Amino acid sequence: QVQLVESGGGLVQAGGSLRLSCAASGRTSGSYRMGWFRQAPGKEREFVAAIRWNGGNTYYAEYVKGRFTISRDNAKNTVYLQMNSLKPEDTAVYYCAAEQPTGWNSWGQGTQVTVSS
Repeated sequence: QVQLVESGGGLVQAGGSLRLSCAASGRTSGSYRMGWFRQAPGKEREFVAAIRWNGGNTYYAEYVKGRFTISRDNAKNTVYLQMNSLKPEDTAVYYCAAEQPTGWNSWGQGTQVTVSS
């Protein structure tokens, strides 16, 4: 099992930036990708971005391409989500997740991101 702890959320004005961090511990060697998801009130959880531990290939949802950047520090077992040009519709709880052979099975507790207009 992989344990994930997110940090870096907060309140920011539209057009501003935030950087989220996700520290992973436990059996991280079995993880293919690390990802970020988000869930706004009354909405389904949705995919934001993902990165492979090995090779660093990145994947983004269309609605964050060009604004968000996912990166990793393998030595620190940490994944980051740099969020620029934030919009009010980016307001959500952001979750870090680890993908294993059976799917996205490990999740963090979430961190709140609020973008004011």
